[in-house]
Amino acid sequence: MSLTAPSLLLLVPAYNEEGRIGPVLARYAEYLYHHYPGRARIVVVLNGCWDNTLGVVRAAEQKYLSISHLEFPGRIGKGGALIEGLKLAPLADLIGYVDADGATPPAALLELVHRCERGEADCVVASRWLPDSKITHAQPQKRQFASRLFHLFVEGFFWMGIRDTQCGAKVMTRRAIETVHSQLRLADLAFDVNLLYSLQKADFSVKEVPTEWNDQTGSKVVFNFRTSINMLLSLVRLRLLYSPFYSWLRPLRPLEEWVYLKLNAPPPRRAPDSAGS
Repeated sequence: MSLTAPSLLLLVPAYNEEGRIGPVLARYAEYLYHHYPGRARIVVVLNGCWDNTLGVVRAAEQKYLSISHLEFPGRIGKGGALIEGLKLAPLADLIGYVDADGATPPAALLELVHRCERGEADCVVASRWLPDSKITHAQPQKRQFASRLFHLFVEGFFWMGIRDTQCGAKVMTRRAIETVHSQLRLADLAFDVNLLYSLQKADFSVKEVPTEWNDQTGSKVVFNFRTSINMLLSLVRLRLLYSPFYSWLRPLRPLEEWVYLKLNAPPPRRAPDSAGS
């Protein structure tokens, strides 16, 4: 292990992944051990699992010292799981996250780490929509359509110039995460937009790079009318959060939470230092 290479914290949010997460954790632990000279720690953040995901993760912990976990019995959403996991940012120089399905291979994640290590950006984002990206198994056409439609809304609201905000592989510096963590409020799948927009608003550099990606079967994300309304609502909420009008909507907070619960989605997180945000 090199003392000069930056330490790495890799977060893996997981919801009912007993059938897929074991081999994924093994691949990442083995690859990082053999190919990354710095200290690498993998933390699985379990989010409301009712299957045997915890048992599978504990078995991986027995085999690999680099793996540990955080467990949250209630469904706090993928975004909520990452918000909790990112509280560990002070433990490492670089912080990244990947999906539990293994769609991003370890080598592709390590490429993001190296780019961030070289100082190319404060946040390096894997993108499936750049010309040099290698997609070995594409998403079904309906999901591709939903992804591109969501992208149009993201660009219309936030003008970030990022083609793929939703790819589940990103690496950031500790300073960037510690600076914007209090602004991370969206607990659902729009979390990535919240993160990237917060980074750009705080003047941190974000670089989108081609990646290798393979769509996996058994996704826990179902794109339907309810999901679409949920994500659109979150984009509107985030847009308002950065506007001068958001404080005026404080009386509507209970209604907002009720709507999210009716959509079977995790409500937005509140600011740690204020009940009114």
